[in-house]
Amino acid sequence: MTRTPADFTAAFARCPLVAILRGLTPGEADEVGEALVEAGFGIVEVPLNSPQPYESIARLARRLEGRALVGAGTVVFPNEVAAVAEAGGRLIVSPNTDTAVIAATVAAGLSSMPGYFTPSEALAAIQAGAHALKLFPAEAASPAALRAQAAVLPPEVPILAVGGIMPESLPGWIAAGASGFGIGSSIYTPGRDAAEVRRRAEAFVGAWQTGGQT
Repeated sequence: MTRTPADFTAAFARCPLVAILRGLTPGEADEVGEALVEAGFGIVEVPLNSPQPYESIARLARRLEGRALVGAGTVVFPNEVAAVAEAGGRLIVSPNTDTAVIAATVAAGLSSMPGYFTPSEALAAIQAGAHALKLFPAEAASPAALRAQAAVLPPEVPILAVGGIMPESLPGWIAAGASGFGIGSSIYTPGRDAAEVRRRAEAFVGAWQTGGQT
């Protein structure tokens, strides 16, 4: 198992919630990024199927340096890893388990969080060097499914539930073994103003602190 980069370990320990900013534009990046950090988030992901994603990643990485870990989502090709790194991204998130993408991420010194749905995919991802796992889409699974999977997966590898997560659903997933969560449209959608993003983000941070901290 590869050693997890220190920046991911530190950010995840502070707050294991990942803001998924699908559709973010570079012009929104600074205000939305600030709103998330002020709410308590420390990990931000810009999916590559957003407008000008590398520019948004670069702006967020500059603006939030030392305060949040910035990365890319929907990374499905190995050559995208280098472009993310060049923009200042430090985290590679995928919707699938692609060992070539994972290997490229590890080789670049970035953190790898591939998507998985079955134990076979999860174990393949870990063997390829993944630092964390993304159960996706979580709304098509259940806390019971995660509990069964967690029983056979290495406990030191964090599992994040992603897809359809709401503040009120966190306790059930946490009890089942979720180490963290990826949250998209429940926090950000294109055009939503920074004040509303912060309000929604604070609700998730509060839910984590009351339902997840031990």
